[in-house]
Amino acid sequence: MEVMMQIALLALGFALLVKGADWFVEGAGKVAEKFGIPQLVIGLTIVAIGTSLPEAAVSVSAALKGSAEITIGNIVGSNILNVLLILGITSVIRPIPVQRSTVHYEIPFVVVVSGLLMGIGYTDHVVGRVDGIILWALLICYLIYLLVIARQGGGLPEEAPGGAKPMPVWKMLVLIVLGGVMIVVGSDVAVDAATELARIFGMSERLIGLTIVAFGTSLPELVTSVTAALKGKSDIAVGNVVGSNIFNILFVVGTSALITPVAYAPDFLVDSIVCIASVLLLWLCVFRNRRLGRVGGAVMLSGYAGYFLYLMS
Repeated sequence: MEVMMQIALLALGFALLVKGADWFVEGAGKVAEKFGIPQLVIGLTIVAIGTSLPEAAVSVSAALKGSAEITIGNIVGSNILNVLLILGITSVIRPIPVQRSTVHYEIPFVVVVSGLLMGIGYTDHVVGRVDGIILWALLICYLIYLLVIARQGGGLPEEAPGGAKPMPVWKMLVLIVLGGVMIVVGSDVAVDAATELARIFGMSERLIGLTIVAFGTSLPELVTSVTAALKGKSDIAVGNVVGSNIFNILFVVGTSALITPVAYAPDFLVDSIVCIASVLLLWLCVFRNRRLGRVGGAVMLSGYAGYFLYLMS
C-alpha cells in the first residue's frame, strides 16, 4: 500500500511538473514573440529555461533536503537523456536541420561546461559555493553571447497562425505564474516520493536520480522537442535540448551549490564521462551536414540503451 501511494505521488509530481512547464513555456514564449525575439534564441533561452525548471526545482529541493545524489544524478542523467534519447527520438521521427552557430559554438560549449562539472566535482567530491560562483559567471557570459545573437538576428521570430487572435498579456502572465507554482509544488512532491521509494526498495539515490527523476524532469524537453520538430521549428527542437543542458549545469547546479554545497559521489565519474561522450556523439553526427538524420538518431538511441543497461547491471 505504501509503495502504491508513493508511486501515485511520484506520478502526481511529474504531472504537475510537465503541465506547469508547458504553461510556463507557452506564456513566456508568447511574451518573447511580442518583442520579435529570433526563434533560435527563443529555443536557447525561453524554452530552454522553461523546460529546465523541473530540473531546477527538483535539484534545489533535493539539495535542501540533504538528498545530494539526487541533485547531481538528476542533472547528469537529464543531460544524457536529453541528447541521446530526446534528440534520438525526435530525429528518427523527423530529421532535424541544425544551425551553423549551434554546431560551431553552442554544442562545443556544452562539452566544455560538462567537462567543467566533472572536473570540479570529482576533484574534491563536492560542488561548493565558489564552484557555484564560477558556474554562474559562465552563465552570465553565455547570456551575453545570446544577447549578441539576438541583436544580429540569429533566426526568424515565430509568427502566430494566420487569423489567430493574439493572447492578452494578462493571460501570458497568469500562465507564467501558475506554471511556476505548479513546477515548485510538483518538484517537492516528486523528490519526497522518489526518496521514499529509494528507501523502500533499497535503491541508491544515485540510481533514482539518474533514471526515474531524470526521465520525469526531462518530459517537458521531450514533448517540446518532438512537437517543435513536427511543426518544422527545428531551431527550437535542437536549441531546447542544447540550451537546457547548458542551463542545467550552469544555472541549476550553480544555484544549488550557492544555496548549499552539493556532494559529488565518485560513482558519478562514469556518468559524467557518458554525458560528455553523448554531446560529442551529437557533434560528430551534425558536424559535416549540419543535420541530425534518422541514422544518427538511431545511433544515439542505441547509445542510451547501452547506458541504461549499464545502470541496471
